[in-house]
Amino acid sequence: MTTSQLIQDRKPGSARRAGHPGIALAVIAACQLMVVLDATIVNIALPHIQGALKFSTTDLTWVVSAYTLTFGGLLLLGARAGDILGRRRVFMAGILLFTFASLLGGLAQEPWQLLAARALQGMGGAIASPTSLALITTTFPEGPERNRAFGVFAAVSAGGGAIGLLAGGMLTEWLDWRWVLFVNVPIGILIASLAPMYINESERHPGRFDIAGALTSTTGMASLVYAFIRAAEEGWRDGLTLGAFGAALLLLIAFVFTERRAKEPITPLRMFTDRNRSGTYVIMLSLAAAMFGMFFYIVLFVQNVLGYSPIKAGLAFLPVTFAIAAGAGLSQRFLPVLGPRPFMVAGATLVVIGLTWQAFITPDSSYVGGVLGPMLIFGFGMGLNFVTATVTAVAGVAPHEAGAASGLLNAMQQVGGSLGLSILTTVFGTAAKDEAEKQLPKFLAEGSAEQKAEFATTHQLPAPWGHEVLAHGISSAFVPAAGMAVLALATAWFVIRVRKSDLEALSGTAAPVAG
Repeated sequence: MTTSQLIQDRKPGSARRAGHPGIALAVIAACQLMVVLDATIVNIALPHIQGALKFSTTDLTWVVSAYTLTFGGLLLLGARAGDILGRRRVFMAGILLFTFASLLGGLAQEPWQLLAARALQGMGGAIASPTSLALITTTFPEGPERNRAFGVFAAVSAGGGAIGLLAGGMLTEWLDWRWVLFVNVPIGILIASLAPMYINESERHPGRFDIAGALTSTTGMASLVYAFIRAAEEGWRDGLTLGAFGAALLLLIAFVFTERRAKEPITPLRMFTDRNRSGTYVIMLSLAAAMFGMFFYIVLFVQNVLGYSPIKAGLAFLPVTFAIAAGAGLSQRFLPVLGPRPFMVAGATLVVIGLTWQAFITPDSSYVGGVLGPMLIFGFGMGLNFVTATVTAVAGVAPHEAGAASGLLNAMQQVGGSLGLSILTTVFGTAAKDEAEKQLPKFLAEGSAEQKAEFATTHQLPAPWGHEVLAHGISSAFVPAAGMAVLALATAWFVIRVRKSDLEALSGTAAPVAG
């Protein structure tokens, strides 16, 4: 009997087929892959979803935000649930919820049905993702075996985005956009079936659920995102827009008061008392806000303006994933030598350059000059920040709070992406409306009878006038995106003060040092 089997046999809820660590790791990694690639696999299908369900461009952002808001807002609650109820049990519940939501999304006939399904997907991902990482410690003994498992998990997390781009393109072009959701169903059922056979249950730990904190934070952010998107369509003086902003303010204030009084808060506010950690959260929030917007609008540009097929669009985005990987590898190698601040400053600077370049995009922009060049610069800059932010977020944190610190960083990325996309959408909507008013007289004077008949039905300007509207809206949206990256750059320059001794503390070679 192997060491792994002995460890498993001593624990409650042992796997029915113990002694197969390779299969257990495959099940855990498959869950993480499914959750990670879901963000990019759906992105490639967005133009087809828009046409099939008649989304406006501004409302289409909810297909992304409905997922990321619930995922980011409930992520820490999902991790807490695994500790209290048992990680394998919660892992399976999250997978089944994610799978059921994917089925509902694929069957959606109305926009609200797809958005509800995407929100449920986010809830399932928030439950399954943190417990999948924690299950590695339950399944594998400490030492080389566990380290290898963590390595596989990290590789899957890093490569999931690229796989999603290719898979989304192939499924959308060869089958239908609905298959970017249907594909999760057989995979999810298989994962949930294999989990009790090969994965151990963890011990339960007493604790409390901060339901009030999770609800006020998630609904507060959802109300804020809705307010920005509503403003893009109806204007800033609209009653619902103002009401949504007011509700967001009240809910987020209630969230802060709830967390201050909670005995076991979902978001420990003390995490924000350290300048390095707070600065890292601001940097991740700002860069994620710019990144989600960049991917969303460039996907629309390459398919609707450049005329790329879904597969070609997926391939067009692959270089940025390699650029991110290159930046992450460089920062990981030299981080112990130079410390995090140079990488944060350099990374944010490159992101500013890339987004500023994209702010000059026009309908005549080529893929190489208007998309590939700025994306490579942007991606490399993001890569420099990803590993660095993860390390800085836990520098100087007590070992028992490291999970909360890193989990909060992940939540900041998801919530920041939703908020940033909604802000960019407000700018996009206003700019696109103004440009449409300029292009309409030209279309009426130059358009064919067939085009005018189609416009009377769809109320969408055809090419080339529609391309002018879309490109102008996108270029305008990249201006505040670059501003968000400037905020990250300023924070990295003026706030971050992590020393190399803090990084040594993470590997146990020195005592933690306050930042």
